[in-house]
Amino acid sequence: MAVVQSNYIPWKGYFDLIRSVDAFVLYDDVQYTRRDWRNRNKIKTAQGEHWLTIAVKNRGRYEQLINEVEVSDADWAAQHWKTIEMSYRRAPCFAQMEAPLRALFEQAAKLQHLSSINHLLIAGLCPLLGIHTPLYRSEDLPGADGRNERLIQLCLALGASEYLSGPAASSYMDEAAFAAAGLDVSYMNYAGYPEYPQMYGEFAHALSVIDLLFNTGADAPAFLERRA
Repeated sequence: MAVVQSNYIPWKGYFDLIRSVDAFVLYDDVQYTRRDWRNRNKIKTAQGEHWLTIAVKNRGRYEQLINEVEVSDADWAAQHWKTIEMSYRRAPCFAQMEAPLRALFEQAAKLQHLSSINHLLIAGLCPLLGIHTPLYRSEDLPGADGRNERLIQLCLALGASEYLSGPAASSYMDEAAFAAAGLDVSYMNYAGYPEYPQMYGEFAHALSVIDLLFNTGADAPAFLERRA
């Protein structure tokens, strides 16, 4: 299984991680990080890469948890969809993907909490990528004190035998503690994704997965397969 903070319309590697495990936990009862992927991501436009950012309320609380963060602009979804539509309306698979993606943004517009928005969008994008991994929220599962202890407890709560982590976590992972709990630890490798036909010049990997969907449509799952 894997445990990761929710991101806004994440890149393809995030969804590759989801498809690589039997259970995926959105880890949103931890501290919100500013200028991160929680509330923003990039798409490609004729003018270059462009950030789509959901403005959020900080209420003067920099220690607030991700699942406590609220949206501050009620029109964010309509604005984002307008930018997306202008950027991708000439993409090869826009007609194929417009309806399901527009519907997701219309549903997300009704939500107030960032974590709920991210959960809805991630859950809605997974089937379009051929992914059916169950998604869980960490706040709905038993907790424990300590970074490694909490991750171990989440794994045990879902009956996991292996924990798949992002590569950056290797600096703090206590692999011995996981082993003592009967859990094997491995690290995700994000290298080797094939390029796909992409609009607007030089190819870029680090974009929201919606770029992949609008450019490849039903073929998108093939581009989550990493090559050696």
